[in-house]
Amino acid sequence: MRHHTIPRIVTKLLIPLILLFGLYVQFHGDFSAGGGFQAGVIFAAGFILYNIIFGLDIGKSILSVNTSKYLMALGVILYLMVGFLGILLGGNFLEYNYLSNTPINGQLLGIFLVELGVGLTVSNVMVLVFYSFNDISEEK
Repeated sequence: MRHHTIPRIVTKLLIPLILLFGLYVQFHGDFSAGGGFQAGVIFAAGFILYNIIFGLDIGKSILSVNTSKYLMALGVILYLMVGFLGILLGGNFLEYNYLSNTPINGQLLGIFLVELGVGLTVSNVMVLVFYSFNDISEEK
């Protein structure tokens, strides 16, 4: 696909819109349909499209396998930290009321951080699955 002009131009126009839509889904997930999982899949789809059109070597120079693994682990750690912070502050695991001085602000902050962790994890897992499938196809 590297030598096809039209898909390259269309992809350059679509990638920012895909990522912007992913941000919209991420930040509005606690108020409407969406959230971290959906936003993570949208981000990964945008990045996978970039890899398909421009080549895996360029994609891996932007987001390497090791960086993707670290970001995936960071998402899980963020999720767990929010959960254990509720315990340390006197509540239960993933009880957000204690994360701020008012329960409503604590709920908003906790949900945002958990959804951010889920989005990080899901997007990087999807990218790693794509990388793995590509490695399998190159071996054959």
